[in-house]
Amino acid sequence: MGIGSGSSHLTDFRSSDANPNSGECMNTMVVKAYPLDIVHMINNGNVEDEGESRMEPSVGLEFDSADEARKFYGLYGMRVGFKIRTGQLYRSRTDGSVSSRRFVCSKEGFQLNSRTGCPAFIRVQRRDSGKWVIDQIQKDHNHELGLAGERQSPILQKRPPLVAKSLVEVLRRPKVKFLEKIDYGELSPSGIINFKRQKRGGDGGQSLAEPYAGLEFNTANEAYECYQAYAEGTGFRVRIGQLFRSKNDGSITSRRFVCSKEGFQHPSRVGCGAFMRIKRKDSGSWIVDRLDKDHNHDLEVHMVYQKKFSTASKKFIEEEAVGMVSMDLGEMNNGKLIKRSQQNKIGTNWYSVLLEHFQTKQAEDTGFFYSVEVDNGSCRSVFWADGRSRFSCSQFGDVIIFDTSYRKSNYVVPFATFVGVNHHKQPVLLGSALIANESKESFTWLFQTWFRAMSQHHPKSIIADQDVAIHQAITEVFPGTHHRFSLWQIRAKERENLQSLPIEFRYGYEKCIYQCQTTVEFNTTWNSLINKYNLRENVWLKHMYEKRESWVPLYLRGKFFAGIPIGESVESFFGTQVNGQTPLREFISQYEQGLEQRREEERKEDFNSFNLQACLQTKERIEEQCRRLYTFTIFKIFQDELLQSYSYIGIKTYEEGTISRYLVKWSGNENDKHAVTFSSVNLSVNCSCQMFEFEGILCRHILKVFKLLDIRELPPQYILCRWMRNAEYRILCGAESGIISQELKACMIWSLRETACKYVEFGSASIEKYKLAYEIMREGGKSFVD
Repeated sequence: MGIGSGSSHLTDFRSSDANPNSGECMNTMVVKAYPLDIVHMINNGNVEDEGESRMEPSVGLEFDSADEARKFYGLYGMRVGFKIRTGQLYRSRTDGSVSSRRFVCSKEGFQLNSRTGCPAFIRVQRRDSGKWVIDQIQKDHNHELGLAGERQSPILQKRPPLVAKSLVEVLRRPKVKFLEKIDYGELSPSGIINFKRQKRGGDGGQSLAEPYAGLEFNTANEAYECYQAYAEGTGFRVRIGQLFRSKNDGSITSRRFVCSKEGFQHPSRVGCGAFMRIKRKDSGSWIVDRLDKDHNHDLEVHMVYQKKFSTASKKFIEEEAVGMVSMDLGEMNNGKLIKRSQQNKIGTNWYSVLLEHFQTKQAEDTGFFYSVEVDNGSCRSVFWADGRSRFSCSQFGDVIIFDTSYRKSNYVVPFATFVGVNHHKQPVLLGSALIANESKESFTWLFQTWFRAMSQHHPKSIIADQDVAIHQAITEVFPGTHHRFSLWQIRAKERENLQSLPIEFRYGYEKCIYQCQTTVEFNTTWNSLINKYNLRENVWLKHMYEKRESWVPLYLRGKFFAGIPIGESVESFFGTQVNGQTPLREFISQYEQGLEQRREEERKEDFNSFNLQACLQTKERIEEQCRRLYTFTIFKIFQDELLQSYSYIGIKTYEEGTISRYLVKWSGNENDKHAVTFSSVNLSVNCSCQMFEFEGILCRHILKVFKLLDIRELPPQYILCRWMRNAEYRILCGAESGIISQELKACMIWSLRETACKYVEFGSASIEKYKLAYEIMREGGKSFVD
């Protein structure tokens, strides 16, 4: 991917539109970049900055290898003012190869005194093509950054010094303010946008943000930022197109920035011809030499924010932002607040297209369900779920993720999904919706409709945004269900509300949230921090403390979430295929394609679980029992806990009657210890780490106590049906009476259909397998006749 030999190797990356501070995987533009060798070394070590060397990491950025990603992140870290190190790696469950890697700030964790638990990182994931793509990113640090260029190599230190402000501070600037500065042609204090003020004849000398032939920039990166800002205001997205190099020294001489819909390589592209080309001058600056502003497609409509609005409205907005109890107020129009609850965000043309599709699906699938909210004769919110999703809910509806990630950006249509976790720990769709607006009434209708469609299946827990309307609807429709806040939203609000506080407070805040082991310790540490920094009147911190049971890991560990990590954002079910900006003409095909892709992945894991056997690592009967019952994925988790238990020491500390208590600690670390309580009456057991309560799989500490007590098989209450290989049949448990309801019949149909599909898929692989599958089904069919 480099240019070391003067080659012009191009790498196409697909990124997603993400808030650079959010740490979330979201949809972005398609770009091309050169993450490693973008700094061209000439003249005996001098650095020539072509603009590429300031490329920032973003979700979707692609590399030829994980090592190139690491070097790119290291270069970025040196520029911003921090060092990196290699973090965790993850291996494929099928062949053991490395499937993803994390590169973290050197101050991540607390293993050394110099580390501060910094959360900054990038994670790259290997694609089937062999490329490595950034799929998760967190740019914020919880410590002071060094000056740009500090601690860099001698060559890099010869670069012109960057602005002392850290990139993190720059990116925290509100986008509206950022665009205002461009509109007035001001020099940006961040140093990112700094294009020269040019004049046109007849303009009266007014500075323009709109590009035109002759507009000049200091660097290629400034030109790109200018074109991107222009695109945001106009209604299209930008990606980096071709570049051209000098035949003499291989340096970049010109490059093109194009509309994201340029070309035809992807179904969403329409061959748009809009572009801006810049050319490098002998002086080293860059000038626009070619420009085409005409698009062959509709441009997106963006909300226009007024720069001035009434003092009362402004004060109200600020109070809502601090309190984090916002109603998602919507837009400002001439100083007047327009609540989104008064509007229907779904275009009228969506209803006719969707209803036609629903009718077609119902003819194919007897279990297909859809419902439309009608208010005063007008269609509003829409919910739908096919028979497979309804059947999946009977198996995996105990934990649901209500994903409304469309709310993160200006969206074309407010799309939302209900997602569960299957017995392979894969996401499984439990229903989809278009939401008319973000009022309590809309969410209440949606939850009630989902509840009815899923045979009134009551979830144990739900992961959803911290939103007043959503929380009220959950409380009303799902009483007793634990509402856990979405991590991406928590992180965004932390950046917004804590950035002005001392770094020492933020460090203490992180330790309090993630290291406290008991509620007493948490409350004591929290109150001590608040008092020390005189933050009793901080509205946001007060509100978050009141809601601590919905986001602090300590309080969530005892709730069942099927092991969905607390410290990681949940991936969108459809990824970048379907989102809040997918246009109507593409929505249904993209939706069906993404759904089938996920279900194909599930079928592959089903096949692996029934046809592959993991190697046993011990001679324990308990390991053989779990290999026989669990899916391949869950067994590997259990097996790891079993192997880890051998490194622990168990000491009985208490016994009275049938109750005994053990202290289980790691022989290599005195701080790693947990209390396990055991009752011999019904072989009930619990551990202070609460892994079983959170994930449904027994922890290493309990397994150590079972070994001490010579319990050679897991008691049945500790093998959850949802993790078993035959989880799809558990709906039939207790249905032996002969009375079959319509809901149960629909589930039976889907269970039989899914099983038949596996034989069909297996049999279509070859003539020999076809004969075998046909014979199995034919012989099985005889029993119905007999």
